[in-house]
Amino acid sequence: MSRSSLLSLVRRIVKAALSTPAPGRKAGPTPGPRRGGGKGRGASSTGYPGDFTGTPRVEYRPDLDGDPDPGEIVWTWVPFEEDHSQGKDRPVLLVGRDGRWLLGLMLTSKDHDADAADEARWGRRWMDIGTGPWDRQGRPSEVRLDRIIRVDPDKVRREGAILDRRVFDRVAKSL
Repeated sequence: MSRSSLLSLVRRIVKAALSTPAPGRKAGPTPGPRRGGGKGRGASSTGYPGDFTGTPRVEYRPDLDGDPDPGEIVWTWVPFEEDHSQGKDRPVLLVGRDGRWLLGLMLTSKDHDADAADEARWGRRWMDIGTGPWDRQGRPSEVRLDRIIRVDPDKVRREGAILDRRVFDRVAKSL
């Protein structure tokens, strides 16, 4: 078993152990402050501090070692833009760090070229990044450039792939 597979297995075991209720306690969300009071699956006890604003310090340091790193596409919980207490699991391109948080750009397999005018009207910008092993169906992906999310490294479900350096540099330049 490779080191990254072993680390991934250990993470899943620890996560399962932490989510199992103690005897006499009901299963439920982790207690602690939450933004918006919702039941977002990925909301942590420390809360989501909100999307990153400003200019990120972009870095490319991928290493498929079981830990998420900038330059990798990972699968993680992403809060909805309009309600950070809710969200969904999706692929994210990691582009940098902000303290303990990783900074990421969400991916989609939906083609936004067809509705580019509508997307622009809402201030959303997308860039094609092609296909890769992060999508098991081999669909072309786009990365959203106008929203930088903070990602809790402990909430990353799996590493999907390392993004090609040339493609990463194009994304970084577009930020």
